[in-house]
Order: sequence, then structure tokens, then C-alpha cells
Amino acid sequence: MGGRFARRAARQHSHLTGFDLTDDEPDGPAWVPPVMLSLLCLGGVLSAVLAAFLLPWRVSGAPFPASVLASGACNAALVWAALQWTSSTRVGALPLWCWLATIGSLTLGGPGSDIVFATTASGALLLLLLIVVGTLPSVLVLRRYARSR
Repeated sequence: MGGRFARRAARQHSHLTGFDLTDDEPDGPAWVPPVMLSLLCLGGVLSAVLAAFLLPWRVSGAPFPASVLASGACNAALVWAALQWTSSTRVGALPLWCWLATIGSLTLGGPGSDIVFATTASGALLLLLLIVVGTLPSVLVLRRYARSR
């Protein structure tokens, strides 16, 4: 690869990267990680709301909890992305905690005693399935990250 022009070795082009590598802050400004973690937490809240409202979806009269699987995959991706912005597993779990807090708050009755989740036995089973399948992939990502350190 080297020696093409004026017999010089090939070099990397540092001016094409996002940040100057000679800078004291190679990862960018200090405000970027907290902002990104906040956006990932917002993603966890949105994932919980969408999963809760799509949970009673039925196909041919039978419950079809596709939102459970989608929420679990989304949570795992959010936790993985959060771990890219921090070295702490506790901070990396923030999107999962926001997701759990949102699911927990949706189980409470709202004004006029309106509830999001069904109070039947199948509704309780779907809620339990949502909590287990929604958290398990994220916990596995956190566990794998903690073991690799």
C-alpha cells in the first residue's frame, strides 16, 4: 500500500475523523455522553409505551404479543448503545430502568380509574410475559458486558 506518491508510506487521514486525536478530549465534548444517555432513556420510555399499547393485539382472536419481542430487542439495543457511552454497567442500565419505571407506572390507574393493561387472567399473563421478555435480553447484555471487563 505504501510508496505510491514520492515513495512515502501510506498514512491515516486524521482530518477525516470526527475529532482531533491530539485533543485532550478524544471522545468529544463532555456534554455529549449525558445527552446521549438521556436520549437512550427516552427511547426506553417510548419502547415501553408502544409495547403496552400494542400488547392486546390479536390475530384471529388469539393474543399475538409481537410487541413483547420487539420491546425486548429494542431494550437490548438501547442498553448496548448506552454501554458504548459509559464504562459503568449501572449507568448503562439506565434505559432498562426507565423502561421498567414506565411499565410500572402504566400498571397504576390513571384519572377516572383508567388502566392500560387488562385486568383479566390473560392480560396479567401478557403483562408478566412483557416484563420477563422485555428485561431478559437487556440483563443478558449487561451480564456479558460485566463479565468481559
